Amino acid sequence: MTSSPLTASSGWSRDTASPAARALPVLGEPDRWRFGGSAVIVVGLLLLGFAVQFIGVSQISYLRDQQLELDSFRYQLANATAPVGQTGQDGRLVDPGTPVAILRAPSIGLNAVVLEGTTSDITRSGPGHRRDTPLPGQAGASVVYGRQTGYGGPFGQIGRLHVGDVLTTVTGQGRARYVVTDIRYPGDRVPQPLAAGAGRLTLVSGAGLPYLPDTVVRVDAKLVTKAAVTPQPVFSYAALSPQELTMAGDGDVWPFVVLGLIALAGMVALFAVGMRLWGRRQTLVVAVPVVLAVGLFAAGQLTVLLPNLM
Repeated sequence: MTSSPLTASSGWSRDTASPAARALPVLGEPDRWRFGGSAVIVVGLLLLGFAVQFIGVSQISYLRDQQLELDSFRYQLANATAPVGQTGQDGRLVDPGTPVAILRAPSIGLNAVVLEGTTSDITRSGPGHRRDTPLPGQAGASVVYGRQTGYGGPFGQIGRLHVGDVLTTVTGQGRARYVVTDIRYPGDRVPQPLAAGAGRLTLVSGAGLPYLPDTVVRVDAKLVTKAAVTPQPVFSYAALSPQELTMAGDGDVWPFVVLGLIALAGMVALFAVGMRLWGRRQTLVVAVPVVLAVGLFAAGQLTVLLPNLM
């Protein structure tokens, strides 16, 4: 067999190459099968990580976030800086995710800090106040969204409330008391328009199988204490983004999801090569915590794509 001009003139061959060049991995047929199998395992582990994140880690994350938000809200109450309307003391819109109220329903063990906004990202940390409605305790129809099962499932039991049950709220304007008047599902009769100066609180959550809600439950409660001063609203329902509506996910996180998956795939490929060049044990010591951290990040972003009431 004749040699190529390159090998003939330079004397280069695979056998005469440097040790580093000879060490570069060449995937034969068995290696390709093993690499493909590893890819399938990684996908399976990612799906498993997503389930662990949404079912297990999310519950711990919710408890941590609620404690932090409670501490923050207590500080605001003590310093009279808690929001009392759609805008803060500086005249700007209240930042999404800001704690605005404490909601309690003793008959179902509900005790949660309510945050401003209803996107899927915000309801991971607690019930969310729909921004176009007045705050609890004020005149008008206040609306609060909460998850059924994921991230603490704070509203998972609201369908078990009964007419006459008491709800209480605490805001920067003080304590308010509500009495449940109706539990309704899509197709049921909607409440009558409120009289001037009256207040109503509506709790909204998913209903159906845990993690697979197929409908929405709403609990209406009448304000029985005197309505607090109600600031003039600066925007209406039409100003809400699609991500803030009932059973909506937050598509704004897609870039982070894709970035996380690309990073995860790149690291898996890199670690596969590292096992050939560096050794299995050494590579695993480095790879496992890194892949776990990136995988949990990607899984966490995936949960934001899911409905805000799930």
